[in-house]
Amino acid sequence: MVCQLPVSKKTLLCSFEVSYELGKHELLKQDCGPVDTKMKDDKNETSSPLLPLSDRDPLPQDFYVRMASLFKYFITTYNRTYETEEEAQWRMSVFINNMIRAQKIQALDRGTAQYGVTKFSDLTEEEFRTIYLNPLLKEELGKKMRLVKFVGDPAPPEWDWRKKGAVTKVKNQGMCGSCWAFSVTGNVEGQWFLKRGDLLSLSEQELVDCDKVDKACMGGLPSNAYSAIKTLGGLETEDDYSYSGHLQTCSFSAQKVKVYINDSVELSHNEQELAAWLAKNGPISIAINAFGMQFYRHGISHPLRPLCSRWFIDHAVLLVGYGNPVGQVGSSILSVDGKAEAVRTANLHEGSSTCHSVGPQQIFEECRVLGALTPCTPHYFPGSDVPFWAIKNSWGTDWGEEGYYYLHRGSGACGVNVMASSAVVN
Repeated sequence: MVCQLPVSKKTLLCSFEVSYELGKHELLKQDCGPVDTKMKDDKNETSSPLLPLSDRDPLPQDFYVRMASLFKYFITTYNRTYETEEEAQWRMSVFINNMIRAQKIQALDRGTAQYGVTKFSDLTEEEFRTIYLNPLLKEELGKKMRLVKFVGDPAPPEWDWRKKGAVTKVKNQGMCGSCWAFSVTGNVEGQWFLKRGDLLSLSEQELVDCDKVDKACMGGLPSNAYSAIKTLGGLETEDDYSYSGHLQTCSFSAQKVKVYINDSVELSHNEQELAAWLAKNGPISIAINAFGMQFYRHGISHPLRPLCSRWFIDHAVLLVGYGNPVGQVGSSILSVDGKAEAVRTANLHEGSSTCHSVGPQQIFEECRVLGALTPCTPHYFPGSDVPFWAIKNSWGTDWGEEGYYYLHRGSGACGVNVMASSAVVN
């Protein structure tokens, strides 16, 4: 497969091979290089990246020195400790491979997202998938729900339930594949708030322990979770049934139930209808393909469809809003000679729907820390008009944009429209 990819005012010609197996997708081979053409204004030329985009390209001479410094920065930033020197060396090799993977993902992304060092950068793809993702997210395995068609006014230009008090703080599922429980409680929290005016943080642990159809930390389905809530009689609050991040004996108490649901429904696969439903009815439980999220830092992600197929859904999250930022301004760490020192760009959205956690101060601090690698300086560029979904994740506030993920809207990116559902509270 060969395609031309516009990157701002630069164009790369890329060929890549993708392997598909049940529940897993892997980029086998990639070869990208600048197209030998100049822009009309003759001001932009494609610069060489820190890492090779092609498997045949040679590594920079000081590549491993740079990676050692970046790994040290990662250890300090995320407070990593390893039991033995052998483990530290192994994790460093994993980290280096992950930086190469992140660079490839970056080269093929069509949005404004930036990928690079995150708290998951020392995990192999298999480790990350096993610990944090959900292999059970397949529509045919779940309890069937009634499909509802949206009837009402068209979606407003933008919407954000965070600004209207319907979304609790970002939570952290920890080393447990319980994303399905967080997605569902987030939806129920919003539904209860809209119907009763009371925003309560609800118990994911109740679902992990007491939903006997789903598989606790091994994955689950929102449709089954709604059914479990109805069967149990409701949900306790986080304070009454706190999260442990592992399977325990069910200790549900009907006397402590604070919230109930009457039903659950499947929503339209049409993104315009989803946006309209969300604006009228509240946050939506969805499931997506988590391709690239291991290295996502900020911005609007828009992976190529073959790399982020709707057929490999593996992570449940919460849709809380949408928008269409205009006139973004960003700042990225670049070396003085124009080579990307690392993939970390801060989009500065004053007054926009997104609130980015990586700001100018952090950029200059990272620039200072990485100064031993090569001198670097802020680089400003004009942004673009990219429609997005605002998505609440469950990996803590030290991931993404203070725990949030932004995904391209209108293209069915990563299956965002495949498994949308909601509880019904009368």
